[in-house]
Amino acid sequence: MAEKIKVLLAEDELTLSQIIKESLETRGFEIHLAKDGYEALLMYQDMAPQILVLDVMMPKKDGFTLAKEIRQIDEKIPIIFLTAKSQTIDVVEGFNVGGNDYLKKPFSMEELIIRIQNLLNRKELQEISEILKIGQYTFDFPKQSLTYKEEEKEMLTHREAQLLFYLCKNKNQVLDRSFILKKLWNNDDFFSARSMDVFISKLRKKLSKDKNIQIVNVRGYGYKLII
Repeated sequence: MAEKIKVLLAEDELTLSQIIKESLETRGFEIHLAKDGYEALLMYQDMAPQILVLDVMMPKKDGFTLAKEIRQIDEKIPIIFLTAKSQTIDVVEGFNVGGNDYLKKPFSMEELIIRIQNLLNRKELQEISEILKIGQYTFDFPKQSLTYKEEEKEMLTHREAQLLFYLCKNKNQVLDRSFILKKLWNNDDFFSARSMDVFISKLRKKLSKDKNIQIVNVRGYGYKLII
């Protein structure tokens, strides 16, 4: 069983914090609640969360102050601010102190979940520094480039690079269609699936110089990169 993502939620409104906690737990997250900024800092130091969801207006230590202190320890952990403040100056301050996203109250739980997933996916991909061999191609994921026989280099779009990376990591195995749609498109509806089909076609064309490479459609399951 995969280890659950740890979320540190700092929110002094008890009812709201419980709603958020229950909503995220139904999606498989492990939620740790703090009722103020001071308690949140202690919990952060103790539990090593993977993402922070911080209310801005909290007793003892507000969310902006807390974020600044945490950024001195960890420059990469994703931080989402929750706030009733809607002035542009408040939003700007949130990003200036190290926030990655800013969600204004009231908000839907689905929107919060999508923003959390986006930040976690972005962090995961940013930490990857691999250069992969695909037949006669060299795939430099960080630079989003694909080089054929060390001679012809072609640049990939961000989405193409993401999709090719997951195909490579599952080489000669089926890459589950629903998994990759939720991972990169945030949902697996019809329109996202059609969009992915287009990106698969683009990758097939860009890998076509090596006849030993195929991306096959495994009907009803997903795609397989065969080398």
